Amino acid sequence: MIALKIKFLTLLYAIFSANIPMKIKVLAPAKLNLSLRVISRREDGFHEISSLMQPLTLSDLITITIDDGAGITITCDDPDIPIDGRNLVHKAARAYLDVAGIERKIHIHIEKNIPVAAGLGGGSSDGASTLMGLNEALGGLLGRAKLFEIAADLGSDLPFFLMQSAAVASGRGELLRAVKLPEYSYILINPGFGVSAGWAYSNLTLTETPHNIKIKDYEESAERLCYIGGLLLERPSNVLDLLENDLALAVVAEHPEIAELLLALRKSGADGVLMSGSGPTVFGLYLTRARVDQALAVLKKGLAGRNFRIIAVHGI
Repeated sequence: MIALKIKFLTLLYAIFSANIPMKIKVLAPAKLNLSLRVISRREDGFHEISSLMQPLTLSDLITITIDDGAGITITCDDPDIPIDGRNLVHKAARAYLDVAGIERKIHIHIEKNIPVAAGLGGGSSDGASTLMGLNEALGGLLGRAKLFEIAADLGSDLPFFLMQSAAVASGRGELLRAVKLPEYSYILINPGFGVSAGWAYSNLTLTETPHNIKIKDYEESAERLCYIGGLLLERPSNVLDLLENDLALAVVAEHPEIAELLLALRKSGADGVLMSGSGPTVFGLYLTRARVDQALAVLKKGLAGRNFRIIAVHGI
């Protein structure tokens, strides 16, 4: 009798819950490249890199609604973001369903806080968070290795965001080793325009990079970053010796205002300054959190009236 009652209640629950959409919210953090060395151009058109990256407290919010049926739709509070198949969120959702061998009706809303085409990985993070959110909501249909495989097929930066930690990236960005970094404090300045990563890499002249461009073993560079990165919890100031970005020369030459912003950050008291990724966002790194509020006030006053976005964030 008890068993029959349990079966009846289970059936009743299934009947009434079958048409209730499932909803999950996922944060999609931005990232900074604390070091980005471009070693060589690969035969597949990508570049071999070594980079130390840290996720940030700045994040987009991804809301995924799953229902019976089929079809993927996207909305976004930023009208400049494509909401069709060009969006990495759409591509990630489609790829997940295909690999899992299922079909669902999925709606994804993107609340954008990360500047677009800014060198902060916003689109890649949104795509990776979509993969993680779908997998969690659907009961972990795919294993970690399969998620990383899908992410790498979608873009070089997506696997990093699946790590959910700071990491050293090598290869074209898909080979990752987690490292623990201090929760550095930063001030970001985005100048209000975008820079395509493809443009930045295509305009990079390897012979003008400041390090030995004849180095072929990119693992040597990655091993160096892993070793030094592992020491940063003990001596946070050692990060200042790592700040470099091989893409900066070409991007700053095209957009000289970036150099102005780097100088403004330095004058505000930043311990180190750099452009992140393919730019154009620049950041100041502050070893002491207490100095950030003062620096933020100085920057907002000095750059008032300009179309710049100035954001205080922390590493996670």
